[in-house]
Amino acid sequence: MKATLKQIQGTTFAAKADSNHWTVIDNSPEDDGSGAGGGPMEMVLMALGSCSAVDIWLILKKMRAKVSDFQINLEGERRDEHPRVFTKVHLEYLFRGEDLKEKDIERAIQLSLDTYCSVAGMVGKTAEIKTSYKILKD
Repeated sequence: MKATLKQIQGTTFAAKADSNHWTVIDNSPEDDGSGAGGGPMEMVLMALGSCSAVDIWLILKKMRAKVSDFQINLEGERRDEHPRVFTKVHLEYLFRGEDLKEKDIERAIQLSLDTYCSVAGMVGKTAEIKTSYKILKD
């Protein structure tokens, strides 16, 4: 895997990897950015969520679970001193669907975070990762 970052101005960058899609990564104006995109640590948090989301979707699909809507809310806490790595992350999974089984949801989350999600494997080196889930009614 390869990626390229191109400075736009100050600490505003456009990044592109093997998928050939551009993403803006930025900082606040106080940190010489323009506020035009997510910051690097926001991207890490979103990467964790999206990595787990893909795993869980595919696992539940193989289980033939009928998920009609799926969302993950993430919250991360970081160290005060540098490097300001994540120390705690909470993922709240929200599901809607037909006859969803708690044991299937729990198994999918566990498989994602303990086995398949590479981002969780990295973030978990510095942060305690906690999860919760809700099965919502249509």
